[in-house]
Amino acid sequence: MKPIKAIYVDDEAPALDLIRKYCDTIEEIDLLACFQDPTEAVIYERMDEVELLILDIEMPGISGTEMVELVPSGKLCIFITADPTHAAKAYELDVIDYLVKPVFPERFVKAVQKAADYLKFTGLDQENDFLVFKSDYMVNKLPLKDILWIEGFGEYLKIITRFKQYMVLQRLSDFIEKNEKLGFVRIHKSYIVHVKQVKSHNSQFVFLADEKQLPIGRKFKDCLK
Repeated sequence: MKPIKAIYVDDEAPALDLIRKYCDTIEEIDLLACFQDPTEAVIYERMDEVELLILDIEMPGISGTEMVELVPSGKLCIFITADPTHAAKAYELDVIDYLVKPVFPERFVKAVQKAADYLKFTGLDQENDFLVFKSDYMVNKLPLKDILWIEGFGEYLKIITRFKQYMVLQRLSDFIEKNEKLGFVRIHKSYIVHVKQVKSHNSQFVFLADEKQLPIGRKFKDCLK
């Protein structure tokens, strides 16, 4: 696997130097650039190549949490901060990891490995029998046969399985665009099912293998034909 292309943004020069040294010893990461000024990072000419953002949170001008929302979507993120009270916001943004300064090398390596594992799984074009996604700072790989249905809640969706439920920061529309080839079908503005879980259906409802009944929206009435 190729090294992850990353940038690091922190207004403190000593922190920049430390993480740069760490990156020099890790084969899995290619640190393209470091920035003390987050506004310069936002307009970085190679931003489209960047796969991983390593960001301080408290910075003048643009905070790390604001920067995540300003750059092109789809990039992984590791937050590094001196203030542990930002964990809730990091959770909302579904970042790969959240590190509290001082950052020790073994902890940084673990965070980079999480990002590498995620890219490795998704880079395989998602094996036909599995769904790979992020939830609660973890990379999850679920057998499709265990996924009963998926329910949307605005910016989030909930994956309901036979054993557990997972909250994921992703819209239903984005999910189906990415994963329709795996056999997922949108049946309603709030619901997605996998075709293998559908036991039967009529013009109004889908009946799943676990006896769950879900409505079919008028807009999606031809989805299972």
